[in-house]
Amino acid sequence: MGSAVAGGWELPDSAGDSPAPVVRGGDKAADRPYLLERVGEAAVVQLYADGFESLPLDQRILVYHLYRAALAGRDIFFDQRYVHNLEMREVLEQILTHADDVDPDTRAKIERYTKLFWINTGPYNNLTARKFVLTCTGEAFLAAAQAAVDGGARFPTRHGETLDVMLTRMLPLFLDPSVDPSVTTKTPGLEEDLLMASANNLYVDVTMDDLESFTEQYALNSRLVKLGDHVVEEVYKLDGKYGEHISRIIKHLEAAIPYATESMAKALKALIRFYRTGEDADRKAYDIAWVQDDASPIDTINGFIEVYMDARGTKGAWEALVYYVNQEKTAEIQVLADNAQWFEDRMPWDPKYRKKGVRGITANAIDVVIETGESGPVTPIGINLPNDQSVREEHGSKSVSLSNVVETYEHATPSGFRTEFSWTPAEATRAERWSRTAGELTTNMHEVIGHASGRLADHLNGNPQAALKEQYSALEESRADLVALYFLPDPQLAEFGLVPVEHHNEIVLAGYEGYARNAITQLRRVRKGTQLEEDHMRNRQMIVRWLMDNTTAIEERVHNSKTFYVITDVTVFQQGVGELLAEVQRVKSKGDYEAAKWLFETYGIHFDADLRDQVVERVDALNLPSYSGFVQPKLDVERDADNTIIDVTISYPQDLMTQMLEYSGNAVGMVRPRGLH
Repeated sequence: MGSAVAGGWELPDSAGDSPAPVVRGGDKAADRPYLLERVGEAAVVQLYADGFESLPLDQRILVYHLYRAALAGRDIFFDQRYVHNLEMREVLEQILTHADDVDPDTRAKIERYTKLFWINTGPYNNLTARKFVLTCTGEAFLAAAQAAVDGGARFPTRHGETLDVMLTRMLPLFLDPSVDPSVTTKTPGLEEDLLMASANNLYVDVTMDDLESFTEQYALNSRLVKLGDHVVEEVYKLDGKYGEHISRIIKHLEAAIPYATESMAKALKALIRFYRTGEDADRKAYDIAWVQDDASPIDTINGFIEVYMDARGTKGAWEALVYYVNQEKTAEIQVLADNAQWFEDRMPWDPKYRKKGVRGITANAIDVVIETGESGPVTPIGINLPNDQSVREEHGSKSVSLSNVVETYEHATPSGFRTEFSWTPAEATRAERWSRTAGELTTNMHEVIGHASGRLADHLNGNPQAALKEQYSALEESRADLVALYFLPDPQLAEFGLVPVEHHNEIVLAGYEGYARNAITQLRRVRKGTQLEEDHMRNRQMIVRWLMDNTTAIEERVHNSKTFYVITDVTVFQQGVGELLAEVQRVKSKGDYEAAKWLFETYGIHFDADLRDQVVERVDALNLPSYSGFVQPKLDVERDADNTIIDVTISYPQDLMTQMLEYSGNAVGMVRPRGLH
């Protein structure tokens, strides 16, 4: 996951190169649902954490308090993503929990929209950044709201505002695609400002011109607001913006400390201090303490981490994950960490950009218990943090592979996708047998040796994103992907025990074929417009289109009016990847903004609408989802007469609506206090 700032957030192809579900005798997977429902383009799937019950009680209690901290900050990200999100969510949830007299057809349309709203944390598609709208009429929606009021609903009217005035004010938010059409716009039209063209709540009335002479003191953890002629930083901290929610996060983090290891307790205390002060020095101290906690069996990520949502690539979106180490699956990813220097010494870029002494890389396979904020319900499958380049170079980083998330995709993915986009039956067969192996290995290399590699020129002062601006995130994801693709054929992987030597060539070919296919199949997610906004999608297209334009490794072929990307030469593919990787590392190390912009403007952003329409038609014929939203496990506690926790149990709701209403406090129609905007 990582970030725009040196982490790699892998967005899996939820209908892509995973094997079809396999039912095994005695296997838990045979007896439980993974795919729960389809909502438009989205699949709703259940996440399981099988090892939780086996954890000692003190570790389960620790997880519980961290789980509560993760839930305590959920609404921060809702508010960051769109200033109207919380009001909109309350209206939707009040209608759904008081819907006895709502017209059934209208209710069904509102329920569908609300599920997509929950999955995407607001009315913007998580991958395309474009707004989606309710499909009922304004009159039908108003009638539904009135029926809900008659049934006891209480809507979030502002002071002195009547229900009619509130609904009239909010109706365009639900129904008009031209009102705030994009949550993040990194490539605006001519004469458009990228901040003003982005609907997220990270800036208020601020333009890029306003920031030319403005120095941010709290770059990661503040909202910028223009008041008159001045830009003001609203700092995310205990006595600042989001203070009420941060207070609750701190309370649960403090409750977790007595159950943590000594090194984890130190990191949690450092995180609490950062939440209290908001100071960058305290954020860095926390990053260092978190990296140094390299052996605790339980861990959490909690805070303002990733900068993908910010068109500038500067402001951190809030997120939280809680997880435990899956010891059985950790061995492979740890091999990469143990041999990181071997890979660094063989990177195909200028030796002056190679690290002299790779240090402090921790790598684990993990099972997630909860993901909130920017990390859920749409989830990463790999994480590499922290994002501060200076911390990474001096103290190291942590990489994790989300094992139970990968498993869920594996069991929830429909079959048929590989066959449709494979040039030959042999390619489809190869993908079915080896794509999971290739995918897990390249994801691990992306996170562990990709994001953790390379050095910067001194003049960047450890901050390449300041120079590369809105191009940084896509460039960094490209760099990590290229590292993985470059080393995939290396015979040393077999020596390390990461691939069976007798099948290595097939795994490489399956990996390269899957990567090329992904560049075309991902277009199904962008059903309007002709440009990509999401950084991982940009990076994948840039690599494949660059290889097609500059090498003979990939051919575009057409059969029966269907387009395929076909690998013609594995060796040429790897050589081309090495050449592009050397250039991408140079661009990052020097902060060459114009070169980065040229790469993505030329290869990564724009696409052929006719090709997209063809892909959509083929995918829709197979009834395949474009992305997935995860229903999280649920933790409950048992207490004794003294209110001491004596047990923590886990269950699986298997219902998106139930979980989302419980998270919001609206399971019984209860209106929560607001005040985030």
